[in-house]
Amino acid sequence: MKIAVLGSGNGGCAVAFDCAQHGHSVNLFDFETFPDRIQSIREAGGIYAEGQLDGFAPIDYAGHDIGAALSGVKMIIAVGPAYSTRPFAEACKPHLRKGQMVLICPGSCAGSVEFKIWAGLALGDSDILVAETSTLPYAVRMVGPARIRIFLKLKGGLFIAAVPASATGKVLDALSDVYPAMSAARNILQTSLQNGNPVIHPAVSLLNAALIERTQGDFYFYEEGVTPAVGRLLAGIDQERIAIGRRLGLEILAEPEIGTIQGYMREATYDRGYAEAPGFQGIKAQSQLDHRYINEDVGYGLVFWQRLGEQIGVETPNITAVIQLASTLMDRDYFTEAPRTMESLGLSGLAPDELAQLLT
Repeated sequence: MKIAVLGSGNGGCAVAFDCAQHGHSVNLFDFETFPDRIQSIREAGGIYAEGQLDGFAPIDYAGHDIGAALSGVKMIIAVGPAYSTRPFAEACKPHLRKGQMVLICPGSCAGSVEFKIWAGLALGDSDILVAETSTLPYAVRMVGPARIRIFLKLKGGLFIAAVPASATGKVLDALSDVYPAMSAARNILQTSLQNGNPVIHPAVSLLNAALIERTQGDFYFYEEGVTPAVGRLLAGIDQERIAIGRRLGLEILAEPEIGTIQGYMREATYDRGYAEAPGFQGIKAQSQLDHRYINEDVGYGLVFWQRLGEQIGVETPNITAVIQLASTLMDRDYFTEAPRTMESLGLSGLAPDELAQLLT
């Protein structure tokens, strides 16, 4: 299959390497504002990997021409932070063709719906299938020009849903050789709620705010940043997320449970489970609070959950408190400036059964 991967960051390079190593023809695109990695991969003719996955995988095209990257491809995989979804959609819009499939990896809370909006596709359009994953399939870092280290490829706990959800199986089948651990979610609300980053990153960051500012992140985010008190806040946020899913008729796995399934963690607890997790060892904190751990996971994640809970009648005091605390510390109003909400996606005012029907 011919695949285009959008995004040359850690995750995009891992997806491109893995797909190419499985025998697929892969193009890699990124915007001209990110030239270095594209140039190094073009010069190398591909990507080198070490760690759990290793070797060399050829990349057919690495460049900044979106038309060339999408020409003749069957699958488009957009890999990046939540704020990359809209620009990727706008760039793809003139070049999308009937029969193509698009995967937003990860969806970062309804990224598939946002892609459809900015690509000019109707929500129920099945001529071009758009889907999203609950999380990135790898723990990965760039370690040199055209070289990545893959610490972990998920063993399970990776969910996918298309819009409409009736098409999920087609996208799942197309990538089953690369991602055999991926399973179908009921709809994109399940993939949105099964995203664990908004549970973890904001709470740990805010409760270690002084240490981040004092040391510029010179401490281990999980090993030193997660204590019993921090774990209790993680649990409070997680239980509210699970309650939202229950109200929607969705089974949302607790974050420590999903961490053990994925292979990151040894025990499903909110304190020691993270502090002693093999998959999180050695990860340093961010150098400043102005970072995606807050800006993305609060602005795109927690606010989305808070608005969804409010819409369907589920109280979220812990989630709301974290949003407010983040707003105060960052001197911003994440409640009002959130770029992705039920309102912005055209999903507001709908009851749980109406949401399920619309998305399925």
